[in-house]
Amino acid sequence: MKRSILVLSIGVLLSFSAQGQDAISKFFSKYENDEEFTQVSVNSRMFELFTNLEMESKEDQEVMNAISKLKGIRILAKEDAKDGKKLYKEAFQLLPKEEYGELMSVRDGSTDLKFLIKESGGKINELLMISGGEKEFFILSLFGEIDLKQIAKISKSMDIQGLEGLEKLNNKKE
Repeated sequence: MKRSILVLSIGVLLSFSAQGQDAISKFFSKYENDEEFTQVSVNSRMFELFTNLEMESKEDQEVMNAISKLKGIRILAKEDAKDGKKLYKEAFQLLPKEEYGELMSVRDGSTDLKFLIKESGGKINELLMISGGEKEFFILSLFGEIDLKQIAKISKSMDIQGLEGLEKLNNKKE
C-alpha cells in the first residue's frame, strides 16, 4: 500500500513539472506535420557534440559551457502566414500562465514578440519566444539550464534566427 501511494505521488509530481512543456508540445504536435510550417528540433546529443570541440578563447569556452547545460531547442515558424496573429494568440492560450513569467515584450508595427521564462529553484529551465504578426508566426522553446547572458552568443554560433532581442535585454540589465 505504501509503495502504491509513493508511486502515485511521484507520478502526480512529474505530471505537474511537465505540464508547461506538455502545453508547448501539444502546440508543436498540432502543426509539426503541416507543410506550411518550418520545424526545427535539436536535442541534447547535438549540444554534447558541440562541447567536445576544442575552444581557442575563454569566451568560446564560456559559450560551450552554457551549451552543455541545454537539453533542446524546438522551433516552429510560418512565413507568409495569413493567420500569424491567430497562431500567436493560440500559443498563449495553451500556456499555463502561473508557470511562465514575462521577460520582455516588443511590438514592432503589427508584430508582437514576447520572451517568457520558466524558473525553478532560481534557475531558468525554459526560455520561450513567441512572435506573431499579420504575415508571420514564430515560436521557439529552449530548455535545459539557461544562462541568458550566453543565449545571444549561442544563437549566433548556431545561426539561430530570432534571439537578437536578447542582446537588447542584456544591455538593459548591465
